[in-house]
Amino acid sequence: MQNVRPEPRWPASLALLVCAGLYLALPNRVAVGPRWLLPVLVVLPLIPLSARRHRHPNDAPWVRYLCVSLVALVTLANCASVVLLVHHLLNTHVSGGRQLIYSAIAVWLTNVIVFGLWLWELDRGGPHIRAGPDERLPDIQFPQMENPQLAPSDWHPRFWDYLYTSFANGTSFAPADAMPLSAQAKALFASESVISLITIAVVAARAVNILR
Repeated sequence: MQNVRPEPRWPASLALLVCAGLYLALPNRVAVGPRWLLPVLVVLPLIPLSARRHRHPNDAPWVRYLCVSLVALVTLANCASVVLLVHHLLNTHVSGGRQLIYSAIAVWLTNVIVFGLWLWELDRGGPHIRAGPDERLPDIQFPQMENPQLAPSDWHPRFWDYLYTSFANGTSFAPADAMPLSAQAKALFASESVISLITIAVVAARAVNILR
């Protein structure tokens, strides 16, 4: 694939901020530690990352490590929230079904966003590699790659393509648009589907029963 223009940082930064906001909306019983801690740990590193507007092939290694670390932090916190939600539903008497539904929605939305970030950071080495001369085999195959006549000649996947792919996978529990090619991409697709299935089938279904 031909070299592409450097990708802007702001969509991924905005996605992380949305995740931080969703975490603040969770009740204390499904949050790990103080609810303000994760947003602080996410927002503070975004300040130095915002010094440059785009992801470039010549970015310092710490930029890549910090970006991946932030995504990993949000992922771990969200997985912990899923575990706490399920534990709370199975082991305690629950009467606040409406609050549980809102918590399940926040967890599911975070799951979609964070795996969109993972796909964006994974495919062909990440956005900084995709914008450079070091071509790598794709980890995800988009329809426009199979049928180039359906897209402009300079088309290439952007953050929103990865986010949509994550949304489609999180709702159907299987690839519905883009297809995973590498073992890493397949592992990400499978992990997102498992978390979405638990959130929707276990947490949301139980909360709806409580409301009856």
